Amino acid sequence: MEGLPMLIEARGISKQFGGVDVLSDVDLDLHAGEIHALLGENGAGKSTFAKILAGIHRPTRGKLRLNGQPVDVSSPIAAQKLGIALIHQEPISFPDLSVAENIVMGRQAGGLLSRVPWAKIIADARRYLDMLGVSLDVTRPMRGLSIANQQMVEIARSLASDSKLIIMDEPTAPLTPREVDTLFNIARRLREEGRTIIFISHRLEEVRMLCDRVTIFRDGAHIATQTIDSISDDEIIKLMIGRTLKKYMRKHMAAIGETALEVSNLSLPGAFEDVSFTLRRGEIIGLGGLVGAGRTDVARALFGVAPAASGQISIGGVGATINKPSEAIELGLSFVPEDRAGHGIFSTLSVEHNLTAAIPNLIAPSGFISRKREHGISSQAVDDLSIRLASLRQPIVELSGGNQQKAILARWLLTEPKILILDEPTRGIDIGVKAEFYDMIGDLAEAGRAILLISSELPELLSLCDRILVMSEGRITAEFPRETATQESIMQAAVPRTGMAA
Repeated sequence: MEGLPMLIEARGISKQFGGVDVLSDVDLDLHAGEIHALLGENGAGKSTFAKILAGIHRPTRGKLRLNGQPVDVSSPIAAQKLGIALIHQEPISFPDLSVAENIVMGRQAGGLLSRVPWAKIIADARRYLDMLGVSLDVTRPMRGLSIANQQMVEIARSLASDSKLIIMDEPTAPLTPREVDTLFNIARRLREEGRTIIFISHRLEEVRMLCDRVTIFRDGAHIATQTIDSISDDEIIKLMIGRTLKKYMRKHMAAIGETALEVSNLSLPGAFEDVSFTLRRGEIIGLGGLVGAGRTDVARALFGVAPAASGQISIGGVGATINKPSEAIELGLSFVPEDRAGHGIFSTLSVEHNLTAAIPNLIAPSGFISRKREHGISSQAVDDLSIRLASLRQPIVELSGGNQQKAILARWLLTEPKILILDEPTRGIDIGVKAEFYDMIGDLAEAGRAILLISSELPELLSLCDRILVMSEGRITAEFPRETATQESIMQAAVPRTGMAA
C-alpha cells in the first residue's frame, strides 16, 4: 500500500509438525495502519503463520523483521514486548480474576514486598476500555462475561501493551450482528491510530466490508496478496481451494421415517420455556434464532449437560429421563457442541484418544485398552471423514479447526447414534470443508439418522433442513417447512419483542 510504512517483513517462513510441512517459504509484508485479511481453507497455514508472529510457534526456518530490524519472536511474552497481540477465536483469560486484572496482566512491576496498586490498575483498565468505547465494570470477574465482552477485554489488553500488530483469529464467529458492528468500528479506529490488524475469517462479506488487502494461503503456501477492491469473491474462492465452488445444494432429500425424538413443554427457568417439537428419522430440523435465544440451552438439556426443570422427552416413543450425558449416549443421542475448544476436544490428548473417548467398551472390552483395536478404529474414522493429520498420535490442538471438528463428529459417529444434535457445526470452517460437512450431514439423514441442526447461518439452514424452528427469548416463535422458509421470515421470527416470562 503506497504511502504506508512497513511494519512486518516475513521471509521464507516455514513450519513443520511431525515432519509434515504446514507452512512452506512464506513471504509476506504488513504495513502500518492497514487491516489485512488472511484467507484459506482449514489447514492452509494461516493460523500457524499468525501463531508464529505471536510467538506461540517457532518457525522451522525463516526470518522476521519488525520496523526494519531482525526480531526473534521466541514466546508470547517476547511478542507482547515487541507490540504483537493475538486475539484468539475462543478468548483466553483468567476467569476468576477481575476484568481490570486481566487487562493489565503481565504489565505490573514490583518486588516481593511491593503493594498492589489497585487504584491505578482499576483506573488504567477503565481508560483502555474507554478508548474502545466499551462500558464494563472492571471490578467484576471475567467468568460469566459474554464472548463479545471477553474479546473487548483482550483488545484492551493489547492496547495496554501498546500493541502495533493485533491479530484477530475468527473474531466474529460467536458474535451477534450488533456485536460485529461494534468490533468493526473498533478495528477501524485502531487502523486510524496507525495500528495494523490481521483479520482471519471465512466470511468473505466481512472481509470485503473491513479489510484493505487480502492474502490467500493454500496448502501451507502464500498464493496471492491483492487489494480487496482488485479481486472478486469468486477469484478469492478459486485461489483458496484451487477450483470453482458452486452454490451448495443438498444432493438428496431423505425419506422421513417414524418419530425418533419428541419434546413436550420442556422448560428451564431463565434459559427456555415451553419448547415442544418432534424429530423423525431421516429428518433434519433446523433451530434458528439470534445468539442468546436459548437454542444451545435446549441442546444441552436434551443431552443431559444442564437438564430441563420440567417437560417430557420421548425417544422412539418411549419416555426418557436424561440427567447426564452418559444417559443420553445410552439412549442413542450424540452432541457436537458449539464451543469446540472448550467443550468439544480434549486438548491435551492425541487425535486417537479424542476419537475413541466415547466408546470405552469397544476399545477396552476386557477392562484394559487394546491399543491395536483403538488404532484400527481411529484409522478407519480418519479415512471415513478424510481428516487431515500427520499422525494419530499428534495432539489434536495441532489440527486445523475444520479437522478438529471432523474429529469431534467422527467420535460421536463411532457411538452409532440414532439422534445427532449439531450446534453450529460449521462455525469457523472454511468454504471447501463446509461443503464436505453439508454432504456428510445429508448422508447421515439419508442413512436414517434424525438430526437437530443449530446454526446462525441462514443459508445453511435453508440449504440443509426439512423444517426450521425459530427461537426468540427462550421460546419457539415460528416453524417453517423447507418450501416456504426465507431469510426474511426467519429473521422476523427471531427478533425479540417481549421479555421472557419469569
